[in-house]
Amino acid sequence: MEKLLVPILSVVCFVFLFPSLPAAADSPTFEKKLTEQLSLVQDSHQFIVVEGKTNSYQALLRTYEKRGNKWVQVHKSAAVIGKNGLSSSKKEGDGRTPVGLFSIGESFGFASKPANLKMRYTQTNNYHYWIDDPTSPDYNKWVYYRGNPNKRWKSYERMNHYLYKYAVIINYNRTPVIKGKGSAIFLHRWRQSTSPTAGCVALSEKQLLNVMRWIDPSKQPKIIIGDQSSILTQLKALNIPAK
Repeated sequence: MEKLLVPILSVVCFVFLFPSLPAAADSPTFEKKLTEQLSLVQDSHQFIVVEGKTNSYQALLRTYEKRGNKWVQVHKSAAVIGKNGLSSSKKEGDGRTPVGLFSIGESFGFASKPANLKMRYTQTNNYHYWIDDPTSPDYNKWVYYRGNPNKRWKSYERMNHYLYKYAVIINYNRTPVIKGKGSAIFLHRWRQSTSPTAGCVALSEKQLLNVMRWIDPSKQPKIIIGDQSSILTQLKALNIPAK
């Protein structure tokens, strides 16, 4: 038994340290269809594609950039999403990541601004809050407040949270803000590859910084989140000419 223990433990450690990517990660058919749909996009030159599932927190993030008349894949990395997977009807506190197509907001973090960043960046402190209290008029808004937050809101997030060393705002439920539909959806660093989020999209710090440095606001960057089917459906709808 002792002779078998080492190889067995090695396999177990490998599985936990290097979790497999979603099966869809090796789907050349999906990647081909995705590129075809992106080729029809006219109002953006950068796309972040987050491919996940409704019943899993493991996901795959790809970035694409239009160079000339061709869309080129720039990044491809493992990601984690909400602990309960994806949802096309997200609600506050459901532990799911919203399905949809969203614009990219500004970036922030409690660390100093990373070098070579093209995005607007705010270094946060203890007075920066994101409000997830659906009863508050500040719901799903970033607020700078020097008073006692517990007297103003029933629920909130401090923007200098451990996971928000660096982060990017995903413009979900922003215009207009619908009470209870979900709040504080960011692209941020993960705790580890086996730790889901409460609804955000998370990457390793290294990969997050790579993506943040790549994002160029002048190229109208967008992020699309969903499973393979919904991603293609959303892109197809986006590319239908207006009548």
